Amino acid sequence: MERPAWAPEGVDMAQASPARMYDALLGGSHNFDIDRRAAEMGKALVPDLPRLALSNRAFLRRSVRFLVDSGIRQFLDIGSGIPTAGNVHEIAQEIDPGCRVLYADIDPVAVAHARAILQGNDHAAAIEADLRKPVDLLAAARESGMIDFEQPVGVLLFAVLHLLGDDDRPADTVATVRAAVPAGSYIALSHLSSASRPEDAAKLGANAAGKSNVGIHFRSREAITEFFEGWDLVEPGVVELPVWRPESERDQHEAPGRSLGLAGVGRKG
Repeated sequence: MERPAWAPEGVDMAQASPARMYDALLGGSHNFDIDRRAAEMGKALVPDLPRLALSNRAFLRRSVRFLVDSGIRQFLDIGSGIPTAGNVHEIAQEIDPGCRVLYADIDPVAVAHARAILQGNDHAAAIEADLRKPVDLLAAARESGMIDFEQPVGVLLFAVLHLLGDDDRPADTVATVRAAVPAGSYIALSHLSSASRPEDAAKLGANAAGKSNVGIHFRSREAITEFFEGWDLVEPGVVELPVWRPESERDQHEAPGRSLGLAGVGRKG
């Protein structure tokens, strides 16, 4: 396989990446054949899978706007994925051009593409970091100079915690991040869930672990709610993606009661 010009040297083009699979589901172009095939296998099992991706992006837009309206002016987007239309910095800086955004992802393709589109933007940057090593990730965020941990931070964990298995202790990871940010900070997260469609969740999880060799963990509503321990949940709490403060019918990419994702926002008091 010939490496595209946008792909960094050394990237494994024979292994599917969650970030690039997600990009493929959204109709993006920064993915490899292995990622497109993995996305197609998922769609064959659950045909409305692309609607889930769109629903997650709509939640991202609404929650970022909510955080800016709540006074947040700096964002740490962990597991940010490959930038596409409606990035966090575009949404936040449209409201206040002074908002700062630091993207962090383990995928070198995602980081390289983010850096390319952020050239000339002094209020946004991207780093390569692993959520499974939160102490190192937070240290890199400090070193970037983009995040002031003395001021409230909007921590964004969109569609990333379900890539961590229970052995990775994701709840402890979120707690480590919470301890690093001051009172007045917020967390916004979305997570694949088995709550509404357990059979479809089981099929997708087995397919991801088997044919795609990508670990995806569909968790219960109770398990996802536990990630908000120590945060004050914002109304309406942990709910299906399209139910979290929809702004119009355009946000209804999935019918309520059918979403494979849950989402919520919390504030550190």
